Amino acid sequence: MNGFGNHFSRLGGRAFGAVMNLPELPMRWAQSRLPGGRLGWLFVAPNLLVFAMFSFLPIVIDIWFAVTGGSELLPGDRPYVGAANFTDLLTCSSYTDPNSCTRDLFWYGVWNTLKFVVLQVGLMLTFSLATALVLNRKIIGRSFFRAVFFYPVLLSPVVVALIWKWILQRNGVLNAAMEGMGFSPVEWLLNGTWAFSWTVFVSIWAHMGFYTLILLAGLQAIPADIYEAASMDAAPPMRVFRRLTLPLLMPSLVVVFVLGLIRAVQIFDEVYVLTGGGPGTATVYLVQYIYTTGFAQSVRQYGLASAASLLLAGVLMVLTLIQLRGMKGEKRG
Repeated sequence: MNGFGNHFSRLGGRAFGAVMNLPELPMRWAQSRLPGGRLGWLFVAPNLLVFAMFSFLPIVIDIWFAVTGGSELLPGDRPYVGAANFTDLLTCSSYTDPNSCTRDLFWYGVWNTLKFVVLQVGLMLTFSLATALVLNRKIIGRSFFRAVFFYPVLLSPVVVALIWKWILQRNGVLNAAMEGMGFSPVEWLLNGTWAFSWTVFVSIWAHMGFYTLILLAGLQAIPADIYEAASMDAAPPMRVFRRLTLPLLMPSLVVVFVLGLIRAVQIFDEVYVLTGGGPGTATVYLVQYIYTTGFAQSVRQYGLASAASLLLAGVLMVLTLIQLRGMKGEKRG
């Protein structure tokens, strides 16, 4: 009886082992059919398929729309026009005067974006560096202030824009505070200069914490022995900053600079909710033009929008290559 029971247990154990090994059978079959390092392609195939469907395929469709005309949405119904859309966008008597261009709104977007990038990135880099230097020191409540500066990054851009629109509108919080102090209210979002300035400020407020965190990590990676040696030599703080901190922090600064450029060129969410591109053309940026031309007009000009997006993609590609070179320099350093 005991022998029969032992035999039955052995059979049950083998059956259980066979069942547990069933999931391994397909992998063993794939390994026998895909020798060498080709088995790895089996694991990345789902991700590659998703990438092809949602990234590569839209790029191909965008290129096709850029070289075709008409207002039809289906690619097969659109006539081929070659580079006509690009020519239409780039035709100007004077590139410094958007009113002389065939597509003046596109060039208003170009020049507004350039001004925005110069101001926003320059101020962002300056404020982020200053904040990182302060937060790297031993101050009271350092962890609290680090969290406070990073908190806006966690908010949705739409939420950020709605908060500041509530503050800046005619009957908003800021004008209420000014009236309480005896000042006249200001139409912050109805004046072109003020509206442009506030889009720069809101963008800096929303994203500065991210870049501050990168620079703070770069500062903490600098060996403390260097500063101790400089202190023993009685080196002035400004000389330590110029001769030690800046050169050692330069790889992180390059990464922050390029990331800031890429984000600034693509500015859309906050501005669309805050000003809608107005007043007039004061806050029309490139991505806003692409969206308006392709989706927010009665006659949707998909070809022009696609051509403009490809021109923007070319700029972003150049900035990305610069970023990759900066990251290589950081690794070498």
